[in-house]
Amino acid sequence: MSISVGTRLDPIAIRQGLALSQERLGALLRVSPKTVSRWERAERRPTDEALLRKMAKLQEIVDLGSRVYQPDGLREFLSTPLPLFGGRSGLDLIGLGEFEPVIAALAADFEGTGF
Repeated sequence: MSISVGTRLDPIAIRQGLALSQERLGALLRVSPKTVSRWERAERRPTDEALLRKMAKLQEIVDLGSRVYQPDGLREFLSTPLPLFGGRSGLDLIGLGEFEPVIAALAADFEGTGF
């Protein structure tokens, strides 16, 4: 997947959609909270291809999650350790760079085939 530098990813919407602090989003993306703050103030934009891919996956999780759950439900889904995730939470998996199991679980819930 190729993300162009001009791709419009809204760091504030991603962070708020996941109900994360700047510190937590920075930790998930392995950047400083100050970097997240600069993105949110539009002082800088991420340009690293791998980082843009991660942010696009987070945006996908926010978009799909908002179709499946109310905001509190999405927060609970992401923060609760689940057997489906080997006893980890969705945020744990995201922190490990494993976005696809989280997206697949949300898609299954959206389609009504989830657990």
